[in-house]
Amino acid sequence: MGKVSDDDERSFFSEVQVPLAAKARPVPEEKPHYLGHRDRLRERFASAGPGALPDYELLELLLFRLIPRADTKPTAKALLARFGTLAEVLGAPVNLLQEVKGVGPAVAFDLKVVAATAQRMARGEVHGREVLSSWTQLLAYCRSAMAFEAREQFRILFLDKKNALIADEVQQTGTVDHTPVYPREVVKRALELSATAIILVHNHPSGDPTPSRADIEMTKEIVDAAKRLGIAVHDHIIIGRKGHSSMKGLLLI
Repeated sequence: MGKVSDDDERSFFSEVQVPLAAKARPVPEEKPHYLGHRDRLRERFASAGPGALPDYELLELLLFRLIPRADTKPTAKALLARFGTLAEVLGAPVNLLQEVKGVGPAVAFDLKVVAATAQRMARGEVHGREVLSSWTQLLAYCRSAMAFEAREQFRILFLDKKNALIADEVQQTGTVDHTPVYPREVVKRALELSATAIILVHNHPSGDPTPSRADIEMTKEIVDAAKRLGIAVHDHIIIGRKGHSSMKGLLLI
């Protein structure tokens, strides 16, 4: 047998075919586990409607758009654990939202945009309508606008002679437990808008909507001042996280 040179040996091994099984194959990239969950949740929402989903799943759906490349379930549950309900999450201040893991400035901002949109929709349910016959919608609007504010707000709903809402204004913003209200300014603004009736609304950041002695005395002063100029005070509603109270319903005015 002839001698095999180094060159022949290299040539021989270079021609040997490497079996396909021995070649390195690319490892298929696994899809994140949350993608399938997102698809299933969207299908449930589309087929069964929002009523079939608990708060945390509705919040998850919302966060899908805001956090596109992460599992949003832990973030949704953390938000609800911190604030209590979906409404309270949307009503929470931006700085507190950002204290929750997974919520950055952009997500907090977008949640507030959603909250503002919900408030605008609720206001659309009562604006220009006969308010006294749309009381449930009115309360829903006031709750969405004020229930979760960190400071007291004094809001006035101005009505025309048909009791339709013509303006809705926050006249004063105070501290966590007090808002200065001046009956003369309330009546003056009603005259400027040609309102024939008003509904007073303010919130209690503590969550308890029970009227205080100061609330009752201030309301009576406004009622007396408005009555002298032919302006009716239909009610004074106090909004809290735990519900609302009506001074007219409590026979306080």
